[in-house]
Amino acid sequence: MPWDLNDYPSSMKNLNKAARKKAIDIANAMVDEGYDEGRAIPIATKQAKEWYKDASAHEREQYLQQGKPKEHESDDSARPELMDKAEFVEPQNNGEWAVRSKDAKQAAKTFDNKDEAVEYGKNVAQKQGTRLIIYKQDGSKQETFDYTD
Repeated sequence: MPWDLNDYPSSMKNLNKAARKKAIDIANAMVDEGYDEGRAIPIATKQAKEWYKDASAHEREQYLQQGKPKEHESDDSARPELMDKAEFVEPQNNGEWAVRSKDAKQAAKTFDNKDEAVEYGKNVAQKQGTRLIIYKQDGSKQETFDYTD
């Protein structure tokens, strides 16, 4: 989901307008490249704070005058290693269902019900052109969807 200056992650609310806009630009680009939102947001926020600290007042003002945060196009060739990573829908110990990338240490998103997790996982796998592997409550493999070309 692309963010803008009116709809952005709550963790960016305390940034000033120029840093927030920069963080939104960076986060949108990272998500388009296949990063999970949960990883993209803190990285983008940190980079935007560093940019703000290093930029002159003139650079910040010019950046603000450029208008809305950029709309980034997804380019699958930009991060080909991410396209090889399958997405998983798997049960959690607390009864929730998690969607995570193959090598991710934590879930991109969790859901109270499996159907919502599967739907989200399908969308992510389709966008990234990878596979979705769905597990049963007991941890055994239930089904695999292949969205690779």
